[in-house]
Amino acid sequence: MSDTEFLESVLSAEEAELAKAAQRCIMAALDHSKAPKIKLIDASKKNNDAPVLELPPKALRLIAEVLGAMGQRQPIALMPQKHELTTQEAAAFLNVSRPFVVKQLEAGAIPYRKVGRHRRIQFEALVKYHKSLHREADQALQELADQAQALKMGY
Repeated sequence: MSDTEFLESVLSAEEAELAKAAQRCIMAALDHSKAPKIKLIDASKKNNDAPVLELPPKALRLIAEVLGAMGQRQPIALMPQKHELTTQEAAAFLNVSRPFVVKQLEAGAIPYRKVGRHRRIQFEALVKYHKSLHREADQALQELADQAQALKMGY
C-alpha cells in the first residue's frame, strides 16, 4: 500500500461543509424513514430524471461515516477485510515499529502466513489484535482507577 493509494489531500473548508451536510441528510433519511433508496438530483437540470440508487442501510451508514470523516477534514483509507498487509503496513496501521510487529507475529499474537520469505497479515486479524490491545489497555486503566479510589487518592 503506497502513499498514493490514500486520499491526496484533505478537503477545503467549503468541501468539508458539503460533506457534513450530506452526512446529516443521509443520517436523517435513515433515522426517520428507514428508506433504502436515495435520489440524486442535478441542480443544473430542470427535468429531474436523476437515477434512483437502491442501497442497503449498512452501505448508507458507511457512506455517512466516510462523509463525517471528510467533514472533519480527516484523510480516509478504505480497505477490504480480506486484504493482506505487509509487516510495514501493519506497523503503520498499529502505529508501532516494524520490529514490534514481527515480534508479535513470531510470538503468535497475530496470525500470518508466509509468501516466500515475506510475512502477510490479514487485515481482519490485525483489526482483531488492535481491538484486543485497546481492551487490555482499558482494563488496566480501570484497575488503576479502582485502586486510586480504594486508596482515596481523589480520583
